[in-house]
Amino acid sequence: MKVLISGGGTGGHIFPALSIANAVKRRYPDADILFVGALGRMEMERVPAAGYPIEGLPVAGFDRNRLWRNFGVLWKLWKSMRKARRIVRDFKPDVAVGVGGYASGPVLKEAQKLGIPTLIQEQNSYPGVTNKLLAAKASSICVAYDNLDRFFPAGKIIKTGNPTRKDLADCTLSQQDAKKKLGFDPSKPLVLSVGGSLGARTVNEAIAASLDMLSSKGVSLLWQTGRYGADRFQELAGGYPDVQAMTFITDMATAYRAADVVVSRAGAGTISELQNLGKAVILIPSPNVAEDHQRHNAEALSTRGAAVMILDADAVERLSPTLASLLDNPAECGKLSQGISEMALRDADEKIVDQLEKIIRK
Repeated sequence: MKVLISGGGTGGHIFPALSIANAVKRRYPDADILFVGALGRMEMERVPAAGYPIEGLPVAGFDRNRLWRNFGVLWKLWKSMRKARRIVRDFKPDVAVGVGGYASGPVLKEAQKLGIPTLIQEQNSYPGVTNKLLAAKASSICVAYDNLDRFFPAGKIIKTGNPTRKDLADCTLSQQDAKKKLGFDPSKPLVLSVGGSLGARTVNEAIAASLDMLSSKGVSLLWQTGRYGADRFQELAGGYPDVQAMTFITDMATAYRAADVVVSRAGAGTISELQNLGKAVILIPSPNVAEDHQRHNAEALSTRGAAVMILDADAVERLSPTLASLLDNPAECGKLSQGISEMALRDADEKIVDQLEKIIRK
């Protein structure tokens, strides 16, 4: 089996891509897998570190606010299409998979032109423009949410869920042992805040505004600040004995296991992880994403009682009282945990490989 996997740009695209590749390798140890990403983006480091080869395209996203800057973007797109065509012709894949991100469009478009069957893995409840354009000629479209027949041909949609990191499900620590391992008092509630590897300014500001409240209630906090503003927020955290603030949490399996309540952005990959682990969560969707898809993701949960959503503009004011209310009401946390767990779609990576097999057999 020869599989070409394209996309990336964020962990929300890279982790599913690697999960699919690993599932292919478990089933077909001799499979030949090649990734295609965007030069300068995180996949160019993460994919080789996971043991897979990757080619980079000079592709970049369109600037919707400053249109005059897109002349250079169009030139990069033209070069990327040419390079993608060469990669597809040289590699001769049995199937091409697109997980979203800048590189996904050129690669799947060229594969479709050359008659290579394609599979789209759409993580969000509101798909981006590229996947909507590619859908007509795709063989299968693997999704994680209902009602996507508004955007895609209904006969091609397969609800598989989003692939997630296998180490999260493999963690067997109890919540108390996870808190101990992280250096927290196991008898105290623990809030986990994750805003992404770069950091989410509004989430961090809202957490900073909640520090006094958390301290007064005897609540511990594990705070991933991300890189932007890390020094400032970590200095603030230093004044509170039950707060650990760090730029990046390396052991997310233990962090998730320890948490009583999670505060997070509403990326599709993170939501799928929280669904699989059944975690009570407050979602603060980023307003700075294409198609406002994080708000759509968060609403898909909040309207079903599976999460609490706070809009980015309201987060600094509303996070502290919302957290306080949840921490004072364990029964409500339990309802959120049950609601989000009921939405989980597990073994998504294996289900996607099932679809790849069907596509190749056809």
